[in-house]
Amino acid sequence: MNENKEATTDTLMSLRKFLAPEIVYGEGALELAGRHAMNLGATKVLIVTDPGIQDAGWTSKVEDCLHNSDISYITFNNVTPNPKDYEVMAGVEIYRDNECDLIIAVGGGSPMDCAKGIGVVAGNPMNILDFEGVDEVPNPGPPLIFIPTTAGTSADVSQFAIITDSKRKVKIAIISKMVIPDIALVDPITTVTMSPDLTAATGMDALCHSFEAFASTASSLLTDMAALSSIKLIKDNLIGAYQHPTNMTYRNHMMMASLMAGLAFSNASLGLVHAMAHSLGGLLGLAHGECNAILLEKVVYYNYLAAEDEYNQLAKVMGVDIDKYDHSQMASVLSDCIASLRKQLGITRRLSSMGVSSSDIPRLAGYAFKDPCLATNPRTANQAEIEKIYEEIY
Repeated sequence: MNENKEATTDTLMSLRKFLAPEIVYGEGALELAGRHAMNLGATKVLIVTDPGIQDAGWTSKVEDCLHNSDISYITFNNVTPNPKDYEVMAGVEIYRDNECDLIIAVGGGSPMDCAKGIGVVAGNPMNILDFEGVDEVPNPGPPLIFIPTTAGTSADVSQFAIITDSKRKVKIAIISKMVIPDIALVDPITTVTMSPDLTAATGMDALCHSFEAFASTASSLLTDMAALSSIKLIKDNLIGAYQHPTNMTYRNHMMMASLMAGLAFSNASLGLVHAMAHSLGGLLGLAHGECNAILLEKVVYYNYLAAEDEYNQLAKVMGVDIDKYDHSQMASVLSDCIASLRKQLGITRRLSSMGVSSSDIPRLAGYAFKDPCLATNPRTANQAEIEKIYEEIY
């Protein structure tokens, strides 16, 4: 009886599921916003965006699409980087007051995560902070159409929503199939308005997504294929997109890399890099992509022996000739390879120059230790070990 029970448990632990929205990919996908809103039966749309995306002109293009489809809309743009709980709740009030029945997010990770939060509360009348954790959203919200304008965050395809608890100054993770958009309109042309710095940071974010998904204890063949494809695309195209912002070949490949990375981490989860980056973003409001970029090489070095085969495969994709190096050298070689890419992208700041005080480190490590992303990291990390990694980049 006990043997049967153990066998059943082992079988369940080996099962994997793969969740994804309907995806429309390619130049011109944004222009389909009105058609898809109409197909979903929308009568009044809440557009969630931010001032930078409005200034770039992408929000108005979506508004025009809705107008041409005779669909009413109202635009909510009070979204800041690392979206706050009160921003979500303000968006919910506008959604309800205007009797909206569909949400379109236009922008990077912040508008998309805020839109997810608004959708959660619209379908479940509570505070957004009440849904922290895994599968804590009981009821579906309104239909979601997401139009990403950066190549890195992948919120357009993921089952993650990251919201800042403004009182505790900590990011919470809402992980649920209820926050997966119904439709992702992934149009690489929207990324041409990204600055070189944003291109670099979001590209490194995508790289981090794929590295962590591939090494995750919850990875699978499906997520591995997506992660490896993403890393190859990033290796071959990120520097080009950074140096030649209007080159659509580079932009197209980087948008596809972001999409593949999103499918990988949404279904395999993440690890210590994101746990530590979430802590920095929640406490100090630091840019998520830059935090991931400076953390990745250190966490890979820390994790290496716990996922040696996985990291060696990633090293090959990154262009490392692993046969040239002794087993004892590989952790440093791969870490240096990531660092070299980061430096070529001009990401060179340390925590001390980003507004972090040495006295913040214990608190940061405490928050990171409690982050749900740590659960699938290939190596167990205690608070003292996390503090040490923060100190290495201080």
